Amino acid sequence: MIRWKVPLYKILVEKDDIKNITNVVQRGMHWAEGPEIEEFEKTLAKYLGVNYCVAMNSGTSALHATMLAYNIKKNDEVLIPSFTFVSTANAALMVQAKPKFIDIETDTYGMDPDLLEKSISKKSKLIMPVHYSGLSCKIDQIRLIAKKNKQILVEDSAESIGAKINSKKIGSFGDTSIFSFAGNKVLTTGEGGAVTTNSSKLCKKFKLIRSHGRKIGNYFLSTKKPEYVQLGYNWRMSSISAAIGLSQLNKIEKLISLRRKNAKTLNSHLKKIHAITLPPEPKNYKHVFQLYSILTPNQSVRNQLQKHLSAQGIMSKVFFYPVHLTSYHKKFKNTNSLKTTENISRRVLSLPMYPNMKKEEMQLVYEAITELFEIIGNNFIIK
Repeated sequence: MIRWKVPLYKILVEKDDIKNITNVVQRGMHWAEGPEIEEFEKTLAKYLGVNYCVAMNSGTSALHATMLAYNIKKNDEVLIPSFTFVSTANAALMVQAKPKFIDIETDTYGMDPDLLEKSISKKSKLIMPVHYSGLSCKIDQIRLIAKKNKQILVEDSAESIGAKINSKKIGSFGDTSIFSFAGNKVLTTGEGGAVTTNSSKLCKKFKLIRSHGRKIGNYFLSTKKPEYVQLGYNWRMSSISAAIGLSQLNKIEKLISLRRKNAKTLNSHLKKIHAITLPPEPKNYKHVFQLYSILTPNQSVRNQLQKHLSAQGIMSKVFFYPVHLTSYHKKFKNTNSLKTTENISRRVLSLPMYPNMKKEEMQLVYEAITELFEIIGNNFIIK
């Protein structure tokens, strides 16, 4: 394992995190289906301003459960961006639906509303935009398009909990929203996810899908014969994960504030390098910087920069390579042009970003980047 001087991410661990985990472990029972899960669900729903939250063991499980809950089936079209993590597309394929890729715009790197509207067909059933890197996509416009065309709207909010447009949090625009709590997320449980909705009917469906289709309360506390009413899975979050989630959720605004402060510091230094495009943040949008993603002039420079950073012990990563160009997904024919997706993906590079990032670590990052551009030059024609 490489020992990075500056890793891509770190988790801020404090006394409350350790206390919450210890409490669950020491009681010696209810490590599954413990009271922390329901508390986490209620607290998260309140934070987002929605009625219901169902915790899952991953964001991918939440995506799959959403497809099942809405009865998305073979040959239905699910409209998504290709500039995303692969599970966004895989969720549609898991139910034999067809992912239909929509190109992105350059204001937020999210699904382009104008291109979306042109792509809706008779087979289209569900629109699933992605809030990239901690910034909302143009979800307010997308919501109007979905309503006009009678499409289900699911927000893939895996990367952007806490992000806002005006005072409205992402995850509260769609019919349903999914979240990921993987290790590098703003709110993390190590591995975990959730699905949120204002529909009590959908909430019941998600709970059945999450736990074997079993119509019962806590399986481990009940002596009643379980009733299995549909096909379901074991996608439950553990009590230990929920306990971590609660402590992280209770300080989420602190975590976001620290990320924004660190992003501001990086911006103040990197803005001097004309060849770099800093992370966008349109007016009235609030970025939570789950990722700090810059754009370089071209792929060659991006690759040079990544190599240069690695040589100095600084990790960076490409988020994301287009899903439609992966070896597996190439076989699914795509009729839409995805020029902007491919252009952004060739130039994007995510730099280290975490709440407890030290000044010295940030200095290593921006000085290393400055050093490279002093060598290769700071002026490029971006195409």
